[in-house]
Amino acid sequence: MKKSLLALGALSLLSAGAFAQSSVTLFGVVDAAAGQVKNGSAGTVKRLASGSNTTSRFGLRGVEDLGGGLRAAFHLESQVNVDTGTADANKFWGRRATVSLAGGFGELRLGRDYTPTAYNTFADEFGIVGIGSRGIFSYGFGSNLGSPATTVLRVDNSIGYFLPALGGVYGHLQVAAGEGVVGNKYMGGRLGYSGGPVNVAFAYGKTEIGTGIPDFKNWNVMFNMKLGPMMLYTLYDVKDWAPRETKDISVGAGIPVGVGEIRLGYTRADRSGGPVGSGFANADDSTRLGVGYVHNLSRRSAVYGTYGRVTNKGAARSSVIYTPPAGMLGGQPSSGIEFGVRHVF
Repeated sequence: MKKSLLALGALSLLSAGAFAQSSVTLFGVVDAAAGQVKNGSAGTVKRLASGSNTTSRFGLRGVEDLGGGLRAAFHLESQVNVDTGTADANKFWGRRATVSLAGGFGELRLGRDYTPTAYNTFADEFGIVGIGSRGIFSYGFGSNLGSPATTVLRVDNSIGYFLPALGGVYGHLQVAAGEGVVGNKYMGGRLGYSGGPVNVAFAYGKTEIGTGIPDFKNWNVMFNMKLGPMMLYTLYDVKDWAPRETKDISVGAGIPVGVGEIRLGYTRADRSGGPVGSGFANADDSTRLGVGYVHNLSRRSAVYGTYGRVTNKGAARSSVIYTPPAGMLGGQPSSGIEFGVRHVF
């Protein structure tokens, strides 16, 4: 009897130890902003928007220590639209759905994930979202140059490899199977260095569209640098679907002020190669100006205000709300202002 009790106790301790090596975390962001936008002849709309400072989301992530420095992990993340209470209608875990093994060799990650070129865009003054962000051009209307490519931001069916820590050097290789979906067959990579005040990286990606059709290509260079208390953000991003091409150059800054931060950003999008009137012709250029302030109420909560303006030329129809309304004509400006609250949990 005593032996049985001892064995049961040992088993309980081993089980408790095993469970202690595993963890599952519920996380997310709730973010909403009230404001108004004006898109040329489409007029002015007052609105409540979701995720204008940080994308509203809900997710689960977990990790298990397998011993010997090996870990298994998963990450499931869904977008939440706070203004309507809905989720992504097409992909519930549309933001990310991955399972991975990691250790001294780095990380092998499988599933729906961000592309290497997308990772280069995230570290910007507005966090790539909202009416003042360079995301208007990076992921907004026409960012795939009118091609069938679905890989500008994320890719399905991917296998990714991330380098281990190598003295500030980091890297990412990724391939994705098309599985019969036009515009999803992808390969790309990223290599960068982060040390001291500097973070610099180069990324490249190519998407196969089909036989006899040009590939969609995207490459960019990120260079961010801390200058005293201020953070400087720069990105040069080129997208190509021959003969169409767009070259975006962005400069921004985050300037701490007490418990808050002033955010400033500018982007010029230079488009070429498309037919006249397409929005991708030589004269169809756009610029973005963003000005904002974030006031941190705590480590998790903040209030913020942002003003954004896009100036279009020719047939360009870029909008501060990323997808222009039907009534907006080419060459018309877009602008907006909003004030919001963000809470991270």
